[in-house]
Amino acid sequence: MLIKDKYIKINIREYLALGADDDAGEPALDRLLSEFSCPKNPDVEYFLKNNCVEFTKKNQSVTYLVMSMEKGEFLGYFTIALKPLTVRDEMVSNTVKRKIKRVSEFDSQTNSYTMSAYLIAQLGKNYTDGRNKEITGTELLELAWSVIEDMQYRGGGMVVFLEANNEEKLLSFYRDNKFRQFDTRLTASKEAEPHELVQLLRLL
Repeated sequence: MLIKDKYIKINIREYLALGADDDAGEPALDRLLSEFSCPKNPDVEYFLKNNCVEFTKKNQSVTYLVMSMEKGEFLGYFTIALKPLTVRDEMVSNTVKRKIKRVSEFDSQTNSYTMSAYLIAQLGKNYTDGRNKEITGTELLELAWSVIEDMQYRGGGMVVFLEANNEEKLLSFYRDNKFRQFDTRLTASKEAEPHELVQLLRLL
C-alpha cells in the first residue's frame, strides 16, 4: 500500500485558521496534542505540547500531525523550519561540496559554506495506546521528506539537515535513510544538561 493511502498529514495551521472553534479550531488542536506521549524522547513531547503552536504562529517553524487514514488516530508528528546552515569544508565529500556551492556562500577565512536549508526540527511517534506500532520511523521521515520536496518544487533549495542525540541506533536509522554526519554541536534543553547533538544532512 502506498504511504499516501495509509496516512494523512495535517498542517496545524488548518486548526489555527479556525480560531476558537471548539470542534475544529485551536481548542480541538490542544486536546489532540494532549494525547501525545513519547517517553523515549521527552524533548519531542515537550516541544509538541508547549512550543509548536507558538512557533507556527510566529512563522519560526510549521508542525504537521500524522493521522492514520483508516482509523483517524494521531500517530506522530514532524516539524519543519528554514534555517541558516554552516558546513565546514573538511567535513563533507567533494561531491557534496560541488552541489552546495550552487546555493551557498563560501567564507575563505573559516573555510566554510553558509546557506539556507530545510531543517527537520522534530520527528516523533505517539506512544499512547501503542500507536507507535502503527507507523515506522522510516514512514514518518518519508512523510516529512514529501513536504520538503513540495517546498523545494515551489521555492528551490537543495539541503536538508537535522540534529540527533549521539546514540548509535538513532544515527544508524538516519544513515539508512541517506543522511550523513557533517558536524556536532553542544546544546542544552529545559529537560536536560548540556549534551552533544550530531548534525546530519541530505541533499534533495
